[in-house]
Amino acid sequence: MSESFLTLQIDGRSVRVARGSSVAAAVALACGRADVVTRRSVSGAPRGPMCGMGVCRECSVTIDGMRHRLACQTLCEQDMSIET
Repeated sequence: MSESFLTLQIDGRSVRVARGSSVAAAVALACGRADVVTRRSVSGAPRGPMCGMGVCRECSVTIDGMRHRLACQTLCEQDMSIET
C-alpha cells in the first residue's frame, strides 16, 4: 500500500521509507549502511546515533531548516527535508 510509505529528501536525495520510521533509520537507509554519519564534529570526526534515546545528541540533523533536531527521536513525515 502506498499510504504506508513516505517520501522525503535526505541531502537532496529522494528516499522512500515506511511510515513510522525515525529520521535516523531513514538516513541509514539512504546511505545503505548501519554506521550512519549524521554530522561532523568541529575537527571533522564523523558523528552519528549512539544512544538511540536523545541523550547523547550525536544524531543532530537539520530538518526543514530547523537545526539540531535529534534524528533518533524524530519520526519521518511526508516531504520532510533532512540535511546531515
